[in-house]
Amino acid sequence: MSLREAIIAAFLLLSCVDSLHSSALPAVSSYEFTAYRMQQYNLAKQKYSCRGAIVVAEARSADEPVLTRRCLIMTVPDFTTEKYLETQRQNAAAILILLPKNISSIPHDVIQTFMVSESKALLKETLMPVYVAPEDEQLLYMYEEVNQAAATRNSSIIIRVLRSMVTVTAFQIFISNNTPIKTFTDNTIVTLEGVLPGAREDLPTVVITAHYDSFGLAPWLSYGADSNGSGVIILLELARLFQKLYSSPGTRPPFPWVKLEMVHKKINLVESTVAWERERYSLRRIPGFTLSHLEDPKSELRGSVLDTMSQMDFRKLKRNGIIIAESLARYMFNLSDKGSPKDLQVFQGQLDFQDSRLSSLMSFLTSVPQAAQLLDKEPSQILLVNSLENELKCYLQQVHRHTFQQNKRDPDITFFDQMNQQIVMYRVKPAAFDLFLGGCIAAYLGIVYYTIQNFSNLYTKLKATVKSKQQ
Repeated sequence: MSLREAIIAAFLLLSCVDSLHSSALPAVSSYEFTAYRMQQYNLAKQKYSCRGAIVVAEARSADEPVLTRRCLIMTVPDFTTEKYLETQRQNAAAILILLPKNISSIPHDVIQTFMVSESKALLKETLMPVYVAPEDEQLLYMYEEVNQAAATRNSSIIIRVLRSMVTVTAFQIFISNNTPIKTFTDNTIVTLEGVLPGAREDLPTVVITAHYDSFGLAPWLSYGADSNGSGVIILLELARLFQKLYSSPGTRPPFPWVKLEMVHKKINLVESTVAWERERYSLRRIPGFTLSHLEDPKSELRGSVLDTMSQMDFRKLKRNGIIIAESLARYMFNLSDKGSPKDLQVFQGQLDFQDSRLSSLMSFLTSVPQAAQLLDKEPSQILLVNSLENELKCYLQQVHRHTFQQNKRDPDITFFDQMNQQIVMYRVKPAAFDLFLGGCIAAYLGIVYYTIQNFSNLYTKLKATVKSKQQ
């Protein structure tokens, strides 16, 4: 074999190897992750929130002008009422909201805007599935890619086509329901209660309650730190502090009190959402009031997936607990009528709210989601309720557990299963990229073929050019 033939064979072999190597690059890669579906329930025969559905759609940014049959990828700042209504108007395939790992890094005004949008999204039923997923590296990469693609929409058509063919990575979102979504109405509501017996039985009973369930856009992400982990913590601290007062005959007040319960619905014969300070319970018209930093029981800030421990201000929690405890003590010991100084502080020293205990209780209460449909179904949630019962038994007497179930024939509320689902994200190049790549390969092979066929002429011309430069 001559030197010329060897060079040609090596060149062809190199071209084939390069071609095979290029074709071995993966055109499609996939990533599977868990997402949590938006609430779905029927209340008084009225349907709320989103339905489950099979989704096969391209991932797009919420800033894209055309959203029809697309799966929109949003972060917390992106999710607003206006964008949510626009996605419904354009019949988007689905919405995927990415939650950051560190919610405390989100500005307060952005959190409030998200909570308002979250509350309004839960008011009505939508056929468009909405999912929430914690952020990770792969999901953030997808989010950045779809945003970059959306940013080029103002460019010229030529630039957009070239970028689409060469650089753009498309993402397909696939959600399948292998089994049909089922309803269930057999959830059990557990109420825990206990008492501290006072010195006299002829005086009224002071009842303090706190609900320990939570509510948010997605049940599996509803941890309820403020609503109402803070209320449960204050109640448990009140039970601990007053138990010390009740344990001594010299400091035992005449009133028997305390009850802890999960409120399913308030016993109010007039209207369940009247102003909190004018509530009346039961046929005996017992006066009662609700302590909250919110003015309205329908406030959008009451329940959210952003209501986590990182949002809690433990200094305010401790301050509010002390105010409630001191107010109860002044009433139960009748300190105001006895002319006691206004600045008299009963709970101090060992009878004080402990910072470490507040933090540990909040950490425990927010360790698992506390949505009502999960509390009697999941092992971790059942353990939470049992632990609350044991905590009450440490300080109270006559601790009882009461269970309630709704009428299965005519249920007030109906829940749906499959609230956490697996989502598959496929990373693919668009079809135009395959066409562009095929054209490049054809041009490359054409150049190689032309070079081989005309090697003698090319070699002669090249040799002549070199000689002319040397002269």
